[in-house]
Amino acid sequence: MPRIPLPPQLAKAPFAVGHALELGVGRGRLRGPDLLRPFHGVRSSTATHAALAYAPRLRSGDRFSHLSAAAIWPVPLPNLRHPVHVTTALPGNRVRSAGVIGHRSAPGLATTRHGLPVSDPVALFVELATLLTEEDLVAVGDSLVLSPEVLDPYDVRPWISVRELRDGCAASRSPGARRARRAAEQVRQGAESRAETRLRLLILSAGLPEPELQGKVFDARGFVGRFDMVYREARVIVEYDGDQHRTSTRQYERDMTRIDRALADNWKVVRVRSDGLSHRRALTVARVRDALTR
Repeated sequence: MPRIPLPPQLAKAPFAVGHALELGVGRGRLRGPDLLRPFHGVRSSTATHAALAYAPRLRSGDRFSHLSAAAIWPVPLPNLRHPVHVTTALPGNRVRSAGVIGHRSAPGLATTRHGLPVSDPVALFVELATLLTEEDLVAVGDSLVLSPEVLDPYDVRPWISVRELRDGCAASRSPGARRARRAAEQVRQGAESRAETRLRLLILSAGLPEPELQGKVFDARGFVGRFDMVYREARVIVEYDGDQHRTSTRQYERDMTRIDRALADNWKVVRVRSDGLSHRRALTVARVRDALTR
């Protein structure tokens, strides 16, 4: 027998069983083998992110927090498997459900992203300070304060300024606030990826000078391009080569053109790949140091 189709508003996202019953969907249909049961009282016709699957169960005062909020914003994270994190504003009770880590916090720390209640930027940064390394936390901060070269009119950025982030961390008394304050001092405007943040922190940890981020370089013909890190006085450029060079011929050709022009104008260019941030970290530092001192 053909299955009874779901109402259109239930077909594209997880939904609460109670809401489906209000729309006239029978209990037998809700037990159908085509529907997933990600959480008690929730059904879904398609596999989806666990946080989205839990959304129909959120109560007033609940918000996605920690790693779940980070994925929704989104901000860059290392590859971590994690349960759903839900924080409830006091005086509400902590969520207790299989597959969910419940937290409680002071009220007023929530905002909305993609139609879902999530931790606001400062609250998120402090929450992640309890879970991430300092390096990865700084990368999150860099993403929160980023003012991209190409703006999205539907998602105004930066989401928070560097000063607002630091002031918010200074005022916080939540768990992780001390680590968050230390990491916030290292957050900078201009890093466009987690890898760029990690590269900058590696350079600084070796005692080398702080570079200009997304520096614009010009030659006699005009604008050459923006580069990840620029040392103008030493005429040194440090570039992180991401996976786009393997996936986009057009991007690769564009990058090579600006690098060739910079080299022709007597700039020294240090290009770093992913292994330069892992088992060849010492070599990366040596290459940058050598370029700065030659």
